[in-house]
Amino acid sequence: MVQLAWACLVQSCLLLLARARRSSSPASGDPAASCELHRKQSELNSFLWTIKRDPPSYFFGTIHVPYTRVWDFIPENSKKAFQHSHIVYFELDLTDPYTISALTSCQLLPQGENLQDVLPRDIYRRLKRHLEYVKLMMPSWMTPDQRGKGLYADYLFNAIAGNWERKRPVWVMLMVNSLTEVDIKSRGVPVLDLYLAQEAERLRKQTGAVEKVEEQCHPLNGLNFSQVIFALNQTLLQQESLRAGSLQTPYTTEDLIEHYNCGDLNSIIFSHDTSQVPNFINATLPPHERITAQEIDSYFRQELIYKRNERMGKRVKDLLEEYPDKSFFFAFGAGHFMGNNTVIDVLGREGYEVEHTPAGQPINNTTDPPPRIRIINGYITVEPQPRGHGRSSHLHTETSRAHVPVHSLLILLLTRALQTLTMLQ
Repeated sequence: MVQLAWACLVQSCLLLLARARRSSSPASGDPAASCELHRKQSELNSFLWTIKRDPPSYFFGTIHVPYTRVWDFIPENSKKAFQHSHIVYFELDLTDPYTISALTSCQLLPQGENLQDVLPRDIYRRLKRHLEYVKLMMPSWMTPDQRGKGLYADYLFNAIAGNWERKRPVWVMLMVNSLTEVDIKSRGVPVLDLYLAQEAERLRKQTGAVEKVEEQCHPLNGLNFSQVIFALNQTLLQQESLRAGSLQTPYTTEDLIEHYNCGDLNSIIFSHDTSQVPNFINATLPPHERITAQEIDSYFRQELIYKRNERMGKRVKDLLEEYPDKSFFFAFGAGHFMGNNTVIDVLGREGYEVEHTPAGQPINNTTDPPPRIRIINGYITVEPQPRGHGRSSHLHTETSRAHVPVHSLLILLLTRALQTLTMLQ
């Protein structure tokens, strides 16, 4: 239950499900209409890139949706790359209590301030009215499966929207975007990033993060007040139109999942999932508001994608150089690998060769070197041969080794000799 609460909190405060514009191409090119999801490995999507070194390391693009919606469409070679890697790194450490605590603190207004004190009165009243509507509707939005897991509407609402009057307006805007019927129905299942983090822990892999909470959080808090009010107002207008039935949802999680499962590596939709911020640019805005929307889009593209790509890429380089004998699996938002100035571009400028790995292509696992055998006090000590000269001693708490009595070793050698003689006859 604690893990579930953390997952809900992380999803509500930082891993915002994308709101991306539907494709403007003709209906015949609409992925929802024409893309058939195949079960053949060679036809599955691939968001895997191989960093060519010995041993190889990997980049894997994730999206912030329940892992059950995409897991069956992730190729086996991507899953094997995860399983065979020694160390798994994420953007943030989603299983660390400090991460959760820091995320919570980052969202709050300065001590003594409340949202009612900082928001225009009309927007505050509309916000309060909308949250009352969501709380009223949530029991009907919940699924039987969620109730079967002990996840109830009051608990979920408090986990996502509790203490909302103490939150900064930008985080309230993101929260409102996550309080839709479709998104509520998906709560209780870990998003793909969190699932991989949990699996890494279960497999006892070394894990880590390339970013600190503050590095993701401060850019969001850096938006100026008038831009935040514009964004919150646009968000409320959209939700009010949806409630009135006068507007169909322009941005859906289903679009994101469809693009991901169909392997659309070129879609701008992933940039919005990565930056965690909705796209406010649309043709209905008057000119001055359109300029504001473009400024917000430009600010977050620079702060939440380009600058982060540069920082993340350099930290990946440092890790690869510090541990040359280890295979890494870096699971970052898919948007960090697409478009311009990607993490891949940063690593390329540092001299690394990174290539896209299609579904069905075998993973080249470099075999471990032969073990080192030593005799200590009449016992044979077998221990793995270290690879390279990286400072890797602190990555594992205990070196894998086995102690075998000398007579057992003699039996083993005799058996091998007999096998060799049999082959020569």
